[in-house]
Amino acid sequence: MGNVRLSRAHRAATSMIFAESILLIHLLVIMFSVGGLFMIPLGARLGWHLVRIAWLRILHLTVMGVIAGQALMGRACILTIWQAQLAGHRNPQPLIMHWLDSLIYWHLPIWFFAGLYTTTFFYVLGLTVWVPFGSLMNRRTRPLPKQ
Repeated sequence: MGNVRLSRAHRAATSMIFAESILLIHLLVIMFSVGGLFMIPLGARLGWHLVRIAWLRILHLTVMGVIAGQALMGRACILTIWQAQLAGHRNPQPLIMHWLDSLIYWHLPIWFFAGLYTTTFFYVLGLTVWVPFGSLMNRRTRPLPKQ
């Protein structure tokens, strides 16, 4: 009987560790997505090469497209779904996790997010015209011209 309790407790602890890991990944995705919205125009104005790196900009555009697509389909972010399933919300959350949840998860209807994310996606798409990106290769790795 003791092993069964330990096994359940171990599974619950493991699930919470995975849920907190997904929350951290979610936070990093949010920072990348939102950060790009401001860093791209700012970097263009200040002449930063970083904002013209093609693979980084394509990744940002792709992430924003996936986010908008999920909202338009009426679905929550897959990271949100996974975290909720793993956490189970049976136990009270640690303070920092509760604070991050309230910062990340707004209790608004899905149509609000669909409109917000779609508008944001078109803004990022517009940034590709306003701040065009360079080649997929870094300048340092380009082959030298033949002489």
